[in-house]
Amino acid sequence: MAKKPQRTRRTTGSRKVKRQMSSAQVHVMASFNNTIVTVTDMQGNTVCWGSAGSAGFKGSRKSTPFAARLATEQVMKTAQGFGIQEVDMIIKGPGPGREAAIRAVQGMGITVRSIEDVTPVPHNGCRPPKRRRV
Repeated sequence: MAKKPQRTRRTTGSRKVKRQMSSAQVHVMASFNNTIVTVTDMQGNTVCWGSAGSAGFKGSRKSTPFAARLATEQVMKTAQGFGIQEVDMIIKGPGPGREAAIRAVQGMGITVRSIEDVTPVPHNGCRPPKRRRV
């Protein structure tokens, strides 16, 4: 039996480029059920992200300040690998993880340049759902 000639595989496409940046934006979306933290560059392109759910919390424990702090610390460790030293924080939502996320970023030795609250406020737009009867 004759052996078949082996083909060498060529990889097509571009390899993932490791980005280096010194400043970034940290978007914190704190709802009543979860806290999602996204680190973006100054143009708004996502660098890394995480949430209380991806940090290993389930159910009602996701909506705690402790879960938000652990999720933020996980994301910021990844972001420090990109060389990020100073951030602008953009906070959205009324959840319990707002303050915990800010304190977690400050506690990791990253300079917080600004904190902006972009929580959407309705100007009496949609009709709210009917009251809960318990």
